[in-house]
Amino acid sequence: MDDCIFCKIVKGEIPCYKVYEDDDHLAFLDISQFTKGHTLLIPKVHVNNYWELNDPKGIAIVLQKIGKHFKDLGYKYVDTLTFGRLVAHLHFHLVPHNGDDSEWEKGLSGLEYFHNNKRFSPEQLKLIAEEVKL
Repeated sequence: MDDCIFCKIVKGEIPCYKVYEDDDHLAFLDISQFTKGHTLLIPKVHVNNYWELNDPKGIAIVLQKIGKHFKDLGYKYVDTLTFGRLVAHLHFHLVPHNGDDSEWEKGLSGLEYFHNNKRFSPEQLKLIAEEVKL
């Protein structure tokens, strides 16, 4: 789709901080980090939701690969959320953490936590991507 931000990222029209890429999938840092390493996984083909994928098993395998990679990096938890509404292109959020984030400890709801996310500079995001890249 011409106006989809994720399709533009796939085409290279908009830069991203890549964490993983294969022929069918792209994973990159979310510009608004829930936690350091918060990653988005998308199919390269434009679909609105998981149910529209021709190969749903393929993205599930990549999702597991990235989650295991975060665990190998020492994260205790990798929370996973699936979206396709605000940006109408299927995307999975992988949020690595150790359960010690102060916002979680305050008991904020998921939406409140989303709006209290961390902001990193482009230079910091580049370093984070290098740290967590597969």
